[in-house]
Amino acid sequence: MATCVASSNSRGDPPVAATARFDGHRHPCKVADIARSNFPDLAISPSAVVAAEAAGFEENSKYVLPGGDTDEDVDEVWARLREEAEADAEREPVLRTFYDGAILSHGCLESALAAHLAAKLGRPDQISGDVLFEIFFDAFLSDQEVQRAVRADLRAMRDRDPACASIVHGLLYYKGFLACQAHRAAHRLWKSGRRVLALFLQSRVSEIFAVDIHPGARIGKGILLDHATGLVIGETAVIGDNVSILHNVTLGGTGKESGDRHPKISDGVLVGAGTQILGNVSIGSGAKIGAGSVVLKNIPARTTAVGNPARLLGGKDNPMKLDKMPALTMDHTSWSDYVI
Repeated sequence: MATCVASSNSRGDPPVAATARFDGHRHPCKVADIARSNFPDLAISPSAVVAAEAAGFEENSKYVLPGGDTDEDVDEVWARLREEAEADAEREPVLRTFYDGAILSHGCLESALAAHLAAKLGRPDQISGDVLFEIFFDAFLSDQEVQRAVRADLRAMRDRDPACASIVHGLLYYKGFLACQAHRAAHRLWKSGRRVLALFLQSRVSEIFAVDIHPGARIGKGILLDHATGLVIGETAVIGDNVSILHNVTLGGTGKESGDRHPKISDGVLVGAGTQILGNVSIGSGAKIGAGSVVLKNIPARTTAVGNPARLLGGKDNPMKLDKMPALTMDHTSWSDYVI
């Protein structure tokens, strides 16, 4: 369970959690009400808000949010984010205000992420940051799987990208991560029938981050969209868990046909930069697609495909099998015997 700290204000109002600020306004969200309305069977730990409510909302009482990836009343990812943000602000005092507003003033990861995305994607002449914050925050709080996926994506950046020095840098600065989380909110809107708003979010993400993910696409957790510029993912594409995809990749269709027409990427797949995977083809679990490949046919699990058109390393009849998950090792070149 993830924990969101909430404090009462000077007027004695009930504590609120995950306060975001835009243009001098405060956006309180009563997390207990949201959690109960969406998760009526949610088990709340003894340290949570039940006792605090009985005591009249004591200062620093805690609401337990659904989220995180353990049964402990601690959100380790959020705690680490706050520690890293504080350390960055100490090292670079000119960024103190930025880190305070982006991370340290928030009660939970969902609030900080929603506010950061809203600030990036909001436009006064289209939809304000205030409104976008509420949209993102509601989407993140309303789905435990989304909350787990956000945390798994942050860990994926830290573990697989050597340029990512800390998870707070990933949340604040890595557009592949931000585009993926905005898609998670858009996908929830798409499934609930709010397709016009979902398409608006897709358009804004494409405009701001140069990442175009149709809100109908289904994406798992532990996803690394490395660099991400030029990434295109079609409406009926499916991406499994623990997948790593580089920049300028297309998961697209092959023409004007409708229906189920986009690739299906299984768990643990690594897709190299500039790859085009077209049509309703399957990429098996733990497969590796070399940079610049064009894939038009199914790729078996734990094999390596390279070239245009893509061919299996070792041949179709006896392809070489990988013994490690390439999405986790991020090994792009060990298959090659190329020499100059």
